[in-house]
Amino acid sequence: MGAYALGRGRGGHLPLALTPPPLQSGAYAPYIAAMALPEIITDWFAARGWSPRRHQLDMLDQADAGRHALLVASTGAGKTLAGFLPTLRDFADGKAVDGLHTLYISPLKALAHDVQRNLLTPVQDMGLNVRIETRSGDTPSDRKARQRARPPHILLTTPESLSLLLSYPESAEMFASLKTVIIDEVHAFAASKRGDLLSLSLSRLQALSPGMRRVALSATVADADSYRAWLAPHGDIDTVALVEGEPGADPDLTILITDDRVPWAGHSGHYAVPQVLEEIERNQTTLVFCNTRFLAEFIFQKLWELNEKHLPIGIHHGSLSVEARRKVEGAMARGELRALVATASLDLGVDWGNVDCVIQMGAPKGSSRLLQRIGRANHRLDCPSKAILVPGNRFEYLEAQAAFDAVNEGQRDGESFRPGGLDVLAQHILGLACSGPFHEDALCAEVQSALPYSALTRAAFLRVLGFVENGGYSLRAYDKFKRLVREKDGTWRLAHPKFAQAYRLNAGIIVDTPMLDVRFRNGRSLGRVEEDFAAQLAPGDTFVFAGMGLEVERIKDLDLIVKASAKATQIPSYNGARMPLTTHLSSRVREFLTDRAGWARFPDDVREWLEMQDWRSAMPEPDQLLVETFPHHGREYMVCYPFEGWNAHQSLGMLITRRMEDRGLQPMGFVANDYALAVWSLKRVANPADLFSADILADEFTDWVESSYLLKRAFREVAIISGLVERQHPGKKKTGRQVTFSTDLIYDVLRKYEPDHVLLEAAWADARARMTDIGRLGDLLDRAAGTMLHVELERVSPLAVPVLVMIGRESVAQGSTDDALLTEAESLAATAMRAD
Repeated sequence: MGAYALGRGRGGHLPLALTPPPLQSGAYAPYIAAMALPEIITDWFAARGWSPRRHQLDMLDQADAGRHALLVASTGAGKTLAGFLPTLRDFADGKAVDGLHTLYISPLKALAHDVQRNLLTPVQDMGLNVRIETRSGDTPSDRKARQRARPPHILLTTPESLSLLLSYPESAEMFASLKTVIIDEVHAFAASKRGDLLSLSLSRLQALSPGMRRVALSATVADADSYRAWLAPHGDIDTVALVEGEPGADPDLTILITDDRVPWAGHSGHYAVPQVLEEIERNQTTLVFCNTRFLAEFIFQKLWELNEKHLPIGIHHGSLSVEARRKVEGAMARGELRALVATASLDLGVDWGNVDCVIQMGAPKGSSRLLQRIGRANHRLDCPSKAILVPGNRFEYLEAQAAFDAVNEGQRDGESFRPGGLDVLAQHILGLACSGPFHEDALCAEVQSALPYSALTRAAFLRVLGFVENGGYSLRAYDKFKRLVREKDGTWRLAHPKFAQAYRLNAGIIVDTPMLDVRFRNGRSLGRVEEDFAAQLAPGDTFVFAGMGLEVERIKDLDLIVKASAKATQIPSYNGARMPLTTHLSSRVREFLTDRAGWARFPDDVREWLEMQDWRSAMPEPDQLLVETFPHHGREYMVCYPFEGWNAHQSLGMLITRRMEDRGLQPMGFVANDYALAVWSLKRVANPADLFSADILADEFTDWVESSYLLKRAFREVAIISGLVERQHPGKKKTGRQVTFSTDLIYDVLRKYEPDHVLLEAAWADARARMTDIGRLGDLLDRAAGTMLHVELERVSPLAVPVLVMIGRESVAQGSTDDALLTEAESLAATAMRAD
């Protein structure tokens, strides 16, 4: 197959967890006796030749003690059963259980349905009198109404559906009997705005049912204590027990190198498609993961072109219809497919136990994500999961090796927590007002008991409450924003029932990011780009698209209006949505560069590449920022190697070129990847340190955000989430263009008359933290201030080849350009790799 085998790493898979594999006979008999499990449950285990695992019994122990719990266990370890076991025991004991007993919360609707299907098996086998139902946006309205009046014993739902349930007057009675909340795959959303919403809902549930226990499940939590604090009321970490599962079998992980050659450029890994097809033929069922929807479609097409045996191969990603996805999922569950090409749509959700192999096309971008994907194969704790990494280029080989080492050492990465969004809080306050009157002091204390809002001051809370009441100073004259009124006794209530109807139609955290049409003024369309890309552009910026140099004139609604431009393109590459390279893997890759003894384990061409870079230029220490300057084809180039991810580098490129313009250096453009940033100009950069000074975030950054459309687009999202702008009205839904027109209008009013409005503050927070990766930018500039290593060269360096070859390509992620990229890279590499 041509695989460069690297042995096995330590990790584990992510199982469906309701059917743990057999253990040694009597391994946990003392635990069973100590916990006094009902006979009906022990008989169920025994009939299958199983024994409860230690962590499953530990979860029972924590339930008996009335403690909250975070369970971190590998795939196949029986996490889901461990979370539900205390509930099943309550019913197996024959106790009279009325009303809602357990609430299960999943990040995906598909996962809730999947768990229901598999939870019903043990319940039916044991003959337990338990009603289990799901609730999501797809649930019929009559069933939703019946669930509020007569809830099931176990309800499986999502954060958004739970928030909606809490907006009904019946919620206090419905949740009064609640004993346990189980949050599955908590790592997938706790640090996001969906996590903010859920943390607020948990605080509300705790107020309605003070004795309620919180349980969270995950296989890939990087910092367990952070998640314990997030889960705990008031962030009191000591109230949350950490339960750890037994380690799973080491995964069988390899890195694929075709003919011992790692490409210089390209991201798709499509050079390895013939070997991927061989692996599909070799296994019964293979999952092929891609990082983008476009790449999934491209790899799927390439596989079919070579699929002479007509093996059944499917595709699954978020842009497909629900019906198409369900059809593919059903075919996989029935064992009818030999392979499935998928994106992050299957990182979580549907689990199949008959997957033999997982193939990751391109770099994984994070060790936790890789573990999650590896775990789709062989859902048994005692069976190794087979996985193959296919790096797209030489930097991606280093990243793949870093991910391999991280898995081998049991190291995980994840998102860091940040303060809760004020727009999410506004939505929550309005939702609770729909359920009935409230006292601001009690609600403020309840909100502050959620960790993301624990540092929220009373003054900040009242600002958000004031916005929910009437929209703020600039909008209070309009009746449509007067949503709350204050009674004489100090309680707040909804101003009119119509606001409850509007809230339930529009509540939610997920805001679709639209595509923008790239058009000339005469209306001719050139194609479409992601809004996140277009929002970074200001009038006068130039970029290449559809093979043409274009200059931005303006953004109007969902149109990016451009004109043809003969001047040099400032932003030469239009790049689609990207997964960010995690800080953890970034640090590991930087360490590789100076671990010269470790280069011996790399393929020959990768080792020679690093050795020639070391000879001709320099290798940055892990805390250094290397900046190279050199002439090439009549231009002056500056290439830096921050390893902070494409998003941060793209933002830095925007800022650096603005500063270079002010310095008279005549910048012509820039290009970025996850590892490096290259800028070219007509004049040589003699002192890079002047360009990388930290004040760029106070000066150029502010000018860039305000002159581009970043802030306006961030405002649209917070306006939708906060309920200021409605996406749906009874019987009809606003188009994306109508929503954008409305938010742009309000944005302009607030910027002029109320620049300190709470939603503008929230938009700035989003623009800084989410759209530009400002935290990593700040770390990068701090590092540059004291450790910059500037090397002046006569020609391009080996390390610069992978980023320079991207110049002029519309999308480095599109596999159709890879052949041209490889040809151009080899020519550039020949210059870079000369020893003279």
